[in-house]
Amino acid sequence: MSHTKEILIDGKHPLFDKSGMFYKEFPSDYRQVRFFSMLIVQKAPAEIKEINLLEQQISELIKNAVRHGNKKDPDKKVRVWASFSTGHAHLIVEDEGEGFQQIEEWNQFNSKRNECFENHNFEELENYFSYRTPNSTEDDGGNALFAAVEYWDGGVVFNDKKNAIAVYKNFNEKKRPGIEISSS
Repeated sequence: MSHTKEILIDGKHPLFDKSGMFYKEFPSDYRQVRFFSMLIVQKAPAEIKEINLLEQQISELIKNAVRHGNKKDPDKKVRVWASFSTGHAHLIVEDEGEGFQQIEEWNQFNSKRNECFENHNFEELENYFSYRTPNSTEDDGGNALFAAVEYWDGGVVFNDKKNAIAVYKNFNEKKRPGIEISSS
């Protein structure tokens, strides 16, 4: 019985509510992504035990926006809204690109990938190591998204244009009130 978490597409999802979030805007400078993510994560409380993992996940979101969304165009901006407490991390990352149009395909791919894991079908799993689109480069493979749906346990949602992603991580709360995680 598979419990694969899916990436949702819903621009009206509660995770896109920016109320009370702080805002940062960055140029699409790939060399400074880690610096940008540190500027965001410094707002998180020191009590968060997995601060390095949180920073890494934030870095991946910004990196994807710079590389895939804005195509490393320094004239395009990445916008980040964030909210932190000892119990949660909530981020929205938006780029100026055309959006990740293959989300539905990626969800199907990830579901089949997880099914192979669950059934110990490692020969078939070889077909699901990395997700590629016609626009993928040699070092692309969807690995950041595989990690994202596991890490951001309160949801991973794209807006309708698919150029903004909202994510939520629970640290010591059971779940965020009013937020349902989609599972199939």
